[in-house]
Amino acid sequence: MYLLGYDIGSSSVKASLVDAQTGRCLSSAFYPKSEAAIMAVKPGWAEQEPSSWWENLKLATSAVLSGSGAHPADIKAIGISYQMHGLVCVDKNLNVLRPSIIWCDSRAVPYGQKAFDEMGHELCLSHLLNSPGNFTASKLAWVKENEPELYAKIYKIMLPGDYIAMKLSGEVCTTVSGLSEGMLWDFAENAPARILLDYYGFDESLIPEIRPTFSEQGRVSEAAALELGLAAGIPITYRAGDQPNNALSLNVFNPGEIASTAGTSGVVYGVLGDVNYDPKSRVNTFAHVNHTADQTHLGVLLCINGTGILNSWMKRNVAPEGISYSAMNDLAALAPVGSAGVSILPFGNGAERMLENKETGSSIHGVNFNVHSKAHLLRAAQEGIVFSFKYGIEIMEQMGMNVSKIHAGHANMFLSPIFRNTLAGVTGAVIDLYDTDGSVGAAKGAGIGAGIYKDNKEAFSTLEKLAVIEPSDTEAYTAAYEVWKSRL
Repeated sequence: MYLLGYDIGSSSVKASLVDAQTGRCLSSAFYPKSEAAIMAVKPGWAEQEPSSWWENLKLATSAVLSGSGAHPADIKAIGISYQMHGLVCVDKNLNVLRPSIIWCDSRAVPYGQKAFDEMGHELCLSHLLNSPGNFTASKLAWVKENEPELYAKIYKIMLPGDYIAMKLSGEVCTTVSGLSEGMLWDFAENAPARILLDYYGFDESLIPEIRPTFSEQGRVSEAAALELGLAAGIPITYRAGDQPNNALSLNVFNPGEIASTAGTSGVVYGVLGDVNYDPKSRVNTFAHVNHTADQTHLGVLLCINGTGILNSWMKRNVAPEGISYSAMNDLAALAPVGSAGVSILPFGNGAERMLENKETGSSIHGVNFNVHSKAHLLRAAQEGIVFSFKYGIEIMEQMGMNVSKIHAGHANMFLSPIFRNTLAGVTGAVIDLYDTDGSVGAAKGAGIGAGIYKDNKEAFSTLEKLAVIEPSDTEAYTAAYEVWKSRL
């Protein structure tokens, strides 16, 4: 008995086939092998053809089936993870009307800011939990104003994951979690966000039917089965945006738990048990995968642009030439906690949301030419990245989140002992490191939605925990953080 998970990213589409009983991933594949193209007709624009996601999904499915030797009839459920905040528009024949405006497209920023100012910050935050910002609803506002003839043909709007589910099943539906990431869900009314729909002049009929995140959301059609080499009738039983799904993949379901990633940029995603928001809108808040009207589970998302990109910059420009990341970590470890007074602010990769969209740039503080060496700079860079995480976690704590445990994949910056120990020490949280990814998580989410697993505990009972990092040297890390924060 198998579960099939898809992860629809902006760089590739990944598929994984999981043995439902052992939890083991039998085969994974991704396409394209080089990074997928993003169309930028104008500066700040970013579009992709939804058909390209489908074509890459077909290739990944074929590779997974051939790589595993599994019989398609033994696949019992499908789950979908997808790049968040994108806009797909279809007509009454379910034909795509234009390329998808994806998450990193910035053309809708002035539309969202105008809505935020004219509707009122308090009204938006108390109902949407966010500014309308550069999210899906504001992208649709751009289409309405700039492509009115095309807008008039729109039958339904969808997120990238909704589109893939439609291609698989022929049915158009979405989720509360999905609507919340597009600013189309009203948490105060527990209904589609009529305040924003009315402001932008959208008809509510544009929103697809809403189904629970863990539920049957259609079945693989005969046509899709023929294209994919799957068996017709397999139920699609889970879908979620990539960040909520990453949290699910790390078994983050309960208030106070945090999922974190630290690649080029970093993400801290925590679960909040009460409806709340940051009055300065420095974080994003969406419905988590297990949010219901009766039980509040919100995902508070903090994105930090200047994370691994700082560490890689240090490797290229400061560390000895040709050094590996592992050897660079060993060199950095020669410096003490706090880097003997050196602090590095890591904000050199654009405006930072948690700094109220200020673009401060990166900077180095406290260097003494007679004391400090490359080791101090390399350690200060990693500590500075961690301290930016701590700064964001403090915003989450102000919203009522009690941070006790951080779940992370054993990848990128979490491969560094300095990074891990600093994060545990300065936050006081235990860090659990796991071996997992988004497509495997989507497959297990499908198992929950199909009733194959009774709950997340059963679904992730086989999740391989690679390491546990307990907090240590908390006083030293806290003192270094206070120095770092004073230099913001």
